[in-house]
Amino acid sequence: MSASVSSEFFEVPDSLWERVEPVLPKYRVSRQGGRPRLPLRKVFAGILYVLRTGCQWKAMPREFGSGSAIHEYFQEWTHRGLFEKLWRIALEEYDELVGIDWQWQSLDGALTKAPLGGEKNRPQPDRSGQTGGQAVGPGRRGRRAAGRCDRRGQCA
Repeated sequence: MSASVSSEFFEVPDSLWERVEPVLPKYRVSRQGGRPRLPLRKVFAGILYVLRTGCQWKAMPREFGSGSAIHEYFQEWTHRGLFEKLWRIALEEYDELVGIDWQWQSLDGALTKAPLGGEKNRPQPDRSGQTGGQAVGPGRRGRRAAGRCDRRGQCA
C-alpha cells in the first residue's frame, strides 16, 4: 500500500473537524516572513495517524507535512492542554447522547511480576553476577578461554 493510499484512511471527516477547529490555537501570519504554517487540518490528521498507527514521527507519510514539524505542533498542543479539552468535549457530547453514570467508574490496569525478577525475599549475592569481563591489573596477562587463538594466530 502506498503512503497516499494508506493515509486516505486517516483523513479528518468534516463532522470531526467542525468540533476540533474551534479548540485549536489561532496563529497569526508572521510579519518577519519565514516558512508559512502547515494547514492545521493536515497537522491534526498527521497527529491522529501517528497515534493510531504507532509509527515514528519521521516515518509518517509526507503528505501530512514534515514529521518533525507535526511533532512540534503535537508537543505545543499537549503543553497547552488541547487534547485534554478535546477529551472533555467528547465526554460531554457522549454524556448528552448516551449518558455516563458518573457515580461508577473503573480503571483498567495490569500488574505483573518482572520476567526475571526472582523470588520476593531471596538472599542477595555477596559479589557481582558479572564475571569474566573484568579489567586485568597492571603487569598481569589476561586469561584466554581454551580453544581460542591468541593475537599471533596460535591456538592453545
